[in-house]
Amino acid sequence: MDFKKALKDFWYGKPHTAEEGGRRLGDNYLPKTGLYKHREWRGVKDTFYYFHNIWMYNYLHMVMDVMRYGGLVNFVKGVWRYRWVGQTYLPVLHWFDRGLEGMRGEALRASAWHYRAMVNATIYQFMTMFNADTKLHGGKKNDDWYHTIAHNETVWGGMFYPWSDKFKNVSMEMIPYFVTCHVNSHTVHNYIDAVQSIGLPGDPCPMCQAESGLFVLDDVPDYSPFIITCNEACDASVSTSVLQDWFADKPLFALAMPMQFDDPLVKKYVMKDIEKCWKFVEDQTGVPFNWNVMVERLESQNELMKFEWEKWEVAAKTNSYPINGVAQALYRIYQSQFGDLPIWHEVDGKVRPIMEKCVRNKINTFPNTRHRVIAWSCAPLYYSNWCTWAYNTWGLNVIMNMDSLMFDMTIRTDNYENMLEDAAQYHMWAPMRRMAVGGMQHIFELWENMERFNCDMVAMYDQLQCKGMQGVHGLFEDEFRDRNVPAFWIPHALPDSRTVSRAEIRRLINDYMTTVMHEEPLDPSLLELDDDMTW
Repeated sequence: MDFKKALKDFWYGKPHTAEEGGRRLGDNYLPKTGLYKHREWRGVKDTFYYFHNIWMYNYLHMVMDVMRYGGLVNFVKGVWRYRWVGQTYLPVLHWFDRGLEGMRGEALRASAWHYRAMVNATIYQFMTMFNADTKLHGGKKNDDWYHTIAHNETVWGGMFYPWSDKFKNVSMEMIPYFVTCHVNSHTVHNYIDAVQSIGLPGDPCPMCQAESGLFVLDDVPDYSPFIITCNEACDASVSTSVLQDWFADKPLFALAMPMQFDDPLVKKYVMKDIEKCWKFVEDQTGVPFNWNVMVERLESQNELMKFEWEKWEVAAKTNSYPINGVAQALYRIYQSQFGDLPIWHEVDGKVRPIMEKCVRNKINTFPNTRHRVIAWSCAPLYYSNWCTWAYNTWGLNVIMNMDSLMFDMTIRTDNYENMLEDAAQYHMWAPMRRMAVGGMQHIFELWENMERFNCDMVAMYDQLQCKGMQGVHGLFEDEFRDRNVPAFWIPHALPDSRTVSRAEIRRLINDYMTTVMHEEPLDPSLLELDDDMTW
């Protein structure tokens, strides 16, 4: 036994690559589960950081968040009433483990803060729902019920800034659907099956099926007197809104999302439609539009976007970007879609000095990078941490995701007309709309962003039930060949892990890296895992 190497491995953690006698992360798993036999040893410093500042810190703050946003009684009632709470709240630190697997140093710290923000925002939202929920309070409509606005997850939270001094707004599906299948890949299956059981065909987008199934199984809290829906991302969302209107049976406004939004006349239409939505909110709440509050919240949101641009600049021009692909993507989608929250500013304040330290000291945050990857189209929600696996296994470093770039703008606040025009643009640049089904010009923004972020490889998502992206599959294949761009396809069914398993996604990437790129894995123990039954 080499005691000197053993001591070094204990103190600093084993090196990444197998050639150096490095770590074998796959050996940490229990057979056929994807669950750990024991915690990952990252060296003394990083292991103790993970235990105290990530594991213990987040469990403690999860309890604190529950207490300050509504209390233990409401939380317990919610867990007992809604199956998606317990399915995701208890294994949430396993979600951290998957996304942060193998990470060290400043990248571990910065990425973990992004997870902390998402957990806080999640608890804020479901506790806001539980506080007002008539199903948890004997059918009574309390003051919180009258002061909470319900809307689709695809309706930007900033639509309700003018009332945010008096009302809270919470998406109906962001937590029960979007967040849950990231944390626990099995949560939405019963909702998809439920909506098909009442006659909806199985071929529409499974996102829309899951959102509708929540209502079929009565698994959405009743926390608001009215609802605002939207037809984003595609026409399948129209059926979601119809079913939500049917099951909820309360005043509803359907906010329009145009398919072609580069036409100035279309933007004017959307501006008028947003004003109709605001008039609907005024009529339902009895509270007028508050311009001063709108400006205050928009300027606060703009600060978030400005820091995001700083982060992108570091990601594009250096090797010192300390945020991994899954943390970057989920945080950005969550933050930009929900809108301004104190936790985003708090976490950005924690991440800034870490990033500045990395740039100042020229720290190579992902030193085993072989390829800088840009991920394009819509990602598999049940396997967002594939990019962590891909870096550990093959050195594929996902620098940027398409959905992160959707809201690449600030919103003017100098006058009402400019604000309304920019709000309409922001609304139309929603996730899965602009660069997924927003026309060829926007779908092919891939090439300029590939150059912008200095990427040499594309991870192309292939959402099997998205009629829009399926229609341009061949066009992308032609472009990849003509441009001589290495690209691998990741087929998936968005939230439904039964159609294409995580193991199948890994197998396809493994096959590409061995047969096309002729490369050897950094960590062979991660090539084959059986994790179908785990979260």
